[in-house]
Order: sequence, then C-alpha cells, then structure tokens
Amino acid sequence: METSDEERPLLHPQPPPQVLGSEYTSDESVDINYRPALKHYTWNWRACFLIIGVEFCESLAFFAISTNLVTYLTTVLHESKVAAARNVSAWVGASFLAPLFGAFIADTYWGRYWTIVVFLPAYITALLILIASASLPVFSTSDQGGNVHRAVVYLGLYLAAIAGGGVKPCTATFGADQFDPDDPVELTRKGSFFNWYFFSVSTSSLLSGTVIVWLQGNVGWAVGYAIPTVLMLLSFMAFIAGSRVYRFRKMGASPLTSIFQVVVAAVRNWHLQLPDDNSLLYELSVSTPEADGSYMIKHTNQFRFFDKAAIAPSANESTAQMSSWELCTVTQVEEVKMLLWMLPTWASFVVFYAITAQTPSTLVEQAMFMDNRVGSFAIPPASMSTIGFISVLFWVPVYESVLVPLARRFTGNNKGFSQPQRLGIGLALVTLTMVFAALLETRRLAVAEANGLTDQSLPVPMSILWQVPLYLLTGAANVFGTIGPTEFFYDHAPVTMKSLCAALGQLSVASGNYFNSLVLSLVAVVTTRGGAPGWIPDNLNEGHLNYFFWMMATLGLLNFTLFVRYSMRYKGTTSC
Repeated sequence: METSDEERPLLHPQPPPQVLGSEYTSDESVDINYRPALKHYTWNWRACFLIIGVEFCESLAFFAISTNLVTYLTTVLHESKVAAARNVSAWVGASFLAPLFGAFIADTYWGRYWTIVVFLPAYITALLILIASASLPVFSTSDQGGNVHRAVVYLGLYLAAIAGGGVKPCTATFGADQFDPDDPVELTRKGSFFNWYFFSVSTSSLLSGTVIVWLQGNVGWAVGYAIPTVLMLLSFMAFIAGSRVYRFRKMGASPLTSIFQVVVAAVRNWHLQLPDDNSLLYELSVSTPEADGSYMIKHTNQFRFFDKAAIAPSANESTAQMSSWELCTVTQVEEVKMLLWMLPTWASFVVFYAITAQTPSTLVEQAMFMDNRVGSFAIPPASMSTIGFISVLFWVPVYESVLVPLARRFTGNNKGFSQPQRLGIGLALVTLTMVFAALLETRRLAVAEANGLTDQSLPVPMSILWQVPLYLLTGAANVFGTIGPTEFFYDHAPVTMKSLCAALGQLSVASGNYFNSLVLSLVAVVTTRGGAPGWIPDNLNEGHLNYFFWMMATLGLLNFTLFVRYSMRYKGTTSC
C-alpha cells in the first residue's frame, strides 16, 4: 500500500534540518517531497491561507445546514418543536463526535493532509444528496414519499457529519503545523493563527446566517445548499494545488494504541511496588535505536498509579522480551497524564456547549413567537444568530489589538490573559446569556398573556430585536470560550496527539449537544405528566421556556464555580 506524505518521513528519516542550515525549519518538518522544509518556500501564512480557505468553506456548509435546520425539520418534515430541537442537538453532536474518528485516522494512518483530501469529496457528496432531496420531484408530501424524503435528508445530514469529522480536527492542527515552534517570530504568528482561524469560521457563519438562510427561505433549500457545495469544490482544488507550500510533521505510533497500552500495563502491574527513585522507571535512552528521532517527556508525580506501567523488570529479565502491553516508557505514561490533566477543563466545556446549543434550537423557536417585522422587512428567526457572528467579527480584532495589550500591563503575560483566565471569562459570559434569555422569555410570556395569546400559537407583539443583546453577549462568550479551548488543547497536547487533542475540543461540542438533547428529553417527559403542556410545547405561549433557560443558567453557574476552583488548585500544572 502506498505511504502517505506524513508517514514516509518516519520510514525514511531525513537529517535533522537544524544541521543543514538556517534556511530550513528547525522542527524536522518536511515538504511534499519528503525533504527538509525550506523556510522561504514553505512559508507559514501562505500555506495557512489555503488551509483556512478549506475550513471557511466547511464551516459555510456546516452552518448552512445547522443554522436553519430546526426550521427545515419543523416546516418541511413537520417534526414537533421538542423533537426538532432534540434532533438538531443530536446531529450537531454527531458532527462534533465524528472528529474523534477523523483525528485517529490522521494521527495513525493518513496524516492530516491526506485526511482532508479524502474527506472533503465525501462532504461534497453529502451536500449533493441534500440538494437532490430538496429539489427532485420524487420526494412528494405523501406518507410514503415523506418517509423516503426523511430518510434521504438524514442520510445527507449524517454523511456530512462524518465527512466534517475528517476535516474539522485536521485544518486547525495542520495550519498550526505550518509554524516552526523553535522560531520566535513564527511562534508569535501561531498565537494569532487560532484567533484569525476562528475569525474566518465566524465570517462563514455570518454568511450562512444571512445570505444562505435568506436564499433557503425565499428562493429554495436547494439553492441554499448549492452555494457552499460549489465553494467547497473550489477550495478543494486550491488546497490540492498548494501542496508544495505545506509543511508536514512526522507521524508516530497510534496515539490511542499507546494510551490503551499504558492503561493495560498499569493494571497488569498493579501489585508491583513503585521505586523510590523515579529514574529507575523504564525509558528509552538516546543511544537506543528505537529512540532515534523520538522525543521524551520528563516524569511528573501526578496520577502515580500509571507509573506502574513503566516499572522496569528485574535484572534477570530483558526488556526486549516484554511487549508494549506489559512495559511502557515514561514518555508514554506522561502522555496519558497530560490527557488526564486536561479532562476537567474538557468537562467544563461540555456544559459550555450545552448552553450554546440553544442558539440553533430553542432561541430560534423563541424568535418564531416574536414579531419579526422591521418596517416592511421580515427577519428570518434563524438569521438572528448572525448578530452573534458579527459580534465575534468585532471582538476578535478588539481582543487582539486592545484587550490583550491592556491585560498585558496588569498580568505580565505576553498573551494578555492566561488560558484559565480566558476560559473562565468565556464560561461566565455564556452563563449570562441564559440569564438574559430567561428574562426575555419571562417578558415575552407576560406580553402573550396581556394580549390573550396564551392559547394561540401566534407571535406576540414583541420585537425580535430584543434578542440582539443576547446574541451580542453570545458572540463575546464565543471569543473567550470557543477560541480558548482550541489553543488550550493544541498547546497542552503531547506531540504525537495534536489531532487527537484537537478532536477532544470537538468532542466537548458533541458531548455538550448530546447532553442538551438528553436534558430536553428529560424536560419533555417530566413536565408533560398529567396532560400538562410542558415547558417547551409546540405552542410556546402555553409553556415555560423561561424555566428551561433558568435551569441552564444555574447549571452554567455551578460549572463556572467548579472551573475556578479547579484552576486555582492546579495553577502550576500547565508546565507538565
């Protein structure tokens, strides 16, 4: 079988670039021809423009589907409000769960470049299926045709989720790979890369929430899906054409296999006594052939149980006779510890994304029951989310040029805010969004009651523009709470697990959406007992969506408190 561009350098290692002169990168990256990467040719931002272009189009397609999906499910497939909100969360969850599979493929077999190359055509195919489902006359409104229509729609949706899982974890990490970590100038540029990467995602989100949503509602769903399809095809061709300017990192062993080996070896050695001298734990020496070209991590005293996986055999036993499922290196053990150290932060953002999951679901449904007319123009409820994207486009430059320099004066941190500070601010802001949403819904229900609309499924005479401050706050929360985790997981990931840890960030999105779907299901079951309409009925004027928002706000406050406590307790662990 033919070897990928990122596998080949590992099988046929080149001389370390640093010995070849300053014209080469110093991180042992190579070009498309497996030769040490030339700095002047494989220029970092020139490559990143093409990579960001791919993510821009992937995000455009994703948001073209997700932003208005609850509207499609309720008006075209005729699903109930709760079922539509639950199915939207389930699909978004699948879209961010699939990156685990994509990251495993990228880190273990194909590399980030080839993973993108393989999954992009699959994404284009998924969009073509959605275009066909929205335009071909074979999908009628009869029961039989409706069932076929529903099956084809969900086929396209979940194929898009799987294909996106191969693209999402690779674009950010492959872009970050273009910067030499040993070059101070390039290292500074990498710090800005994640901000501008998210800026491009927000731009595509803005276009999806305005132009695409308008076309879907006024011209046709097929046209709304066709535009991102064409752009993705063009970005795919541009990405392939720019292959010679990319830098490729060496691939190691399967990261998941290494994790399982440490766990199995530690369990098998549970009865053994750890040595008092940590230097006696097993590690490859620089003179060992297997250690050629590899990196090593210093031992730490956290999660000591896993050190049992690295207990060296007695003098009369040879390590060569032991399998990797019996004996692991200190570096392997420390990689597992690094992942465990990140888990509390990861868990905090499960709740964060459960709250932001309200944007394409319950907040859109809330907007459907408000007056969407501004003069003679009617605002599509799903388009209100574009205000949040505009907020992000405003806050990213402000964060870079104003907040960071200002914070640097007080914190002494070159990045302005430490990572815990940035993440904590994001968690606090997203909690406030639910407080505002709850107050807004309480007011909307009061207006509905005052106008005698409690038993009618009609919008209340309350302008949809009251949601504007809510979405502005959501955008600010995303600048701190969505960009921050991406950088956090990349910076603290073991070298061999960059894509996997990028997928951890995606997994928190998936888990948050699945958690939200579970909460919605429980709320539907508990609050509809005895024939009650429940908190989120089809006629929101009869329900109490505000109670649901207060519940999510309480959950967010508890999550923020636990995060602050953990960050203060483990303030010094970032150096591990």
